[in-house]
Amino acid sequence: MLKHRVITGAVGVPLVILAIWFGAPWPWFTLLIAAAALAGTYEFYHMVNFDRREPLIYLGLLWTLALVLSPHYRNPDVLPIIITATMLISLICLLYRPSREMAFRNWAWTIVGALYVGWMLSYWLNLRGLEDGRNWVYLAMLTTFANDTGAFFIGRARGKHKLAPRISAAKTREGAIGGLICAILGAVVIATFLKLISLKLGAPFTFKYWQIILLGILVGLFAQLGDLVESLLKRNMGVKESGNLLPGHGGILDRFDSLLFVGAVVYYYVIWVV
Repeated sequence: MLKHRVITGAVGVPLVILAIWFGAPWPWFTLLIAAAALAGTYEFYHMVNFDRREPLIYLGLLWTLALVLSPHYRNPDVLPIIITATMLISLICLLYRPSREMAFRNWAWTIVGALYVGWMLSYWLNLRGLEDGRNWVYLAMLTTFANDTGAFFIGRARGKHKLAPRISAAKTREGAIGGLICAILGAVVIATFLKLISLKLGAPFTFKYWQIILLGILVGLFAQLGDLVESLLKRNMGVKESGNLLPGHGGILDRFDSLLFVGAVVYYYVIWVV
């Protein structure tokens, strides 16, 4: 499992780095986030026991795509129209279902899945669109990876006290603290490296180190909260992993769960604080 995890990371991380670098004007980063959103939402629907023949799955996937691409809409009225149309169409479809016992349950899971994955991942495109957006995406995403890596290895080596045993049996307080420390240190190192690269490219990346330290703390905390939320979902649904697409990591949601919260938090941190 560890070998597969390392190999997947060694292949996946460089691809993510390249997609972010060529994220504008070419759409590689947008395609990456959109693909992750669709795969993650499908895994979500699979976890909540949707039948593959359930028509609402396809409506949910289309809505997920519309939500995750919303930062690219030039007209601000497009998103409210999409939300309204989706609500109306999905609710009207319930009237024509042959079986009505689980109608509103399935409808609720459809809406939640699209919002939980599609809407939350859209913040990474919002972040990429900011001034110095490429650097902020690098900083937020790589700091999240530093948190996840630190929590995993320190938890395996030193973990003795359970962090949230009713939610996840594997997570420990030692791992959580280790992840937070790695996130802070990783944020400082990554920001310094990005600053040096930016200077060589003639486009200075300006910040204060207290801002980077605070960002590292926020990323470490919200990455772990996102991980716990997905763990709670899996425990409620009685599954061990969201999927098996990524060897050693499980599914897309197992890898992107910590990123779901981080994108939104860092986006608002940058526009409100930095």
